[in-house]
This record gives sequence, C-alpha cells and structure tokens, in this order.
Amino acid sequence: MKKEKKLVVLTDENAEWKKEVGWDNLSTEERIELLERVGKFDVDVLNDPPTYELLPDEIDYEQKKLSTKIKFKIANWLSQIGINNFMKKGMFAIKEIKGIGNWTKLKTGAILTCNHFGATDSFIMQKVMKACGKKRLYRVVREGNYTNPPVLKFFMKNCGVLPLSSNMQTMKLFLRAVDNMLKKGEFILVYPEESMWPDYKKPKPLKDGAFKFAVKNNVPVLPVFITLENSEFTDKKTKEKRPIITHTVHILEPIYPKAELSAKENIKYMKDLNYEMWVKVYEDFYGKKLEYTTLKN
Repeated sequence: MKKEKKLVVLTDENAEWKKEVGWDNLSTEERIELLERVGKFDVDVLNDPPTYELLPDEIDYEQKKLSTKIKFKIANWLSQIGINNFMKKGMFAIKEIKGIGNWTKLKTGAILTCNHFGATDSFIMQKVMKACGKKRLYRVVREGNYTNPPVLKFFMKNCGVLPLSSNMQTMKLFLRAVDNMLKKGEFILVYPEESMWPDYKKPKPLKDGAFKFAVKNNVPVLPVFITLENSEFTDKKTKEKRPIITHTVHILEPIYPKAELSAKENIKYMKDLNYEMWVKVYEDFYGKKLEYTTLKN
C-alpha cells in the first residue's frame, strides 16, 4: 500500500502580526513598504502555500543515479532554450555582466550569493553561468519549489536545485551533498537575504546560512548583486504597458575565510563584507545613499 505523503503546513511566526495589519488585503508594493518600515527583512512578500514533506528517498542530491544525471542535462539544455525565448519576448533583459573575471579565476568551488527580487533572478544567474564558461550551477530552494512547484515542474525538479526539507533525515542528506559538491569544485547559489521581494532594488540584511556553508568547507563566497532599471521599451502585453526592466549583473571579488579567525568570526566577517560590497554597488549604481524606512526605537 502506497504511503500517503505528509502535508506540510508552513508555520508562520508572523501570522498574528499579519492579521493585525490586514496583510491579505495589501498589495505587493504595500507589503514591501510595510515590511521595510518595521524591519522584517526576512519575511517573504508572497505567501508560501502548503506543500509536501520531502522524504530522503525522493531526492538524489548528488546525482548518483544515471536517470538523475540524464534529467539534469536535459533540464539544463531546455532551460537555456527557455531563457533565450523569455529574453526574446521581453520577459526580462540583461543589459551587462560586470566582473566576469571574478568568477572565471576561481580555482575551487564557491558559494554564490545574490539578491532575490523575483523568479527571473534565477534565469539571469543561469545565463551568467554560461557567460562565465561554467557548466553547472546548483541552487538552494525552499521545499515547496521541489515537492509542489508552482510552475515549470520538470525544470524546478531537475535543473540543479537543492531543496531544503522539513524532514530531518532529508536535511542530513542535503548538508552532506552541499559539503561534497563544494569539495568537488561546484558552485552553489544561495539567496542570503532568505526572502523574496519582487523588484526590490535595495540590498537587505543577510542571514548566516550561506556563510556557514563557505566557512565549513573553507571555500570563498562570490557575491553577486543585480541592479534594475527601466528600459526605453515597453511590455505591450500589459494593459498599462509597463517598461521592460533591464538588469546589470555585478560579479564582485570573492571573499575568502581568514585562517586566523574562528568559524563564528569568519561567518560574521564574510557576511558583513558581502553586505558592504552589495551596498557599495547599490550606492554607486543608483547614485544615492542606501537608506531604509525602518522605524527607529
């Protein structure tokens, strides 16, 4: 008899607060404005739907099976075709990739950090990978993107995703896979803000996770910050004919752990420096000082 899959209802520690502010009645823009004002930078703007628990036997993180390897190659091939089609249709555009040499000169595996402003940033990083002459890019994603993907099911399950899990045994496999992949020289993309705010231009405060992976495996963090600006072209498929957003990808200098620091000190050092580098790109590109509307106590 087939075992019934366990439905995971995600616990939202902000549920009461959201109810008080009328979260469900707010637009995306109003939610972003509110979250910045109260300093809740790690809260997703979009509500995560219930998903299913990812069990250990449902994922082949390290692609040990032949079938997994084949699906990975097919998914990567299809993704490149899809990305090119998306760009031709004006769904997103890359204006420039700066600092390609900062990635190509790496001799080891690395954790890539990138600001998270929508589904397109994953496509952009896929395109950047090709421009840098790299064959593989793995991405850490939330559990539901794998067990209950909202769109592009085959792509989400096979194109180098490393899903987190609410199952402890699955998470052990995840952590072991991350360690082994980095030792083999692979590149793993992590969104260190741990939240997605659509089209948000500012860098948000970072969490420790990405930097723990790097420190544990003694590999660098490669910071990437993507800036957004309106182009002269408009999206004719929308009623309001919104301008098509173009993206400039800034690949920054890699950050290496320091031998003289403890693991805890290195995590803080790398995280703080990553954030400072992002802030500099933001201020230089947009020509203004980074300021949040966060209320001061």
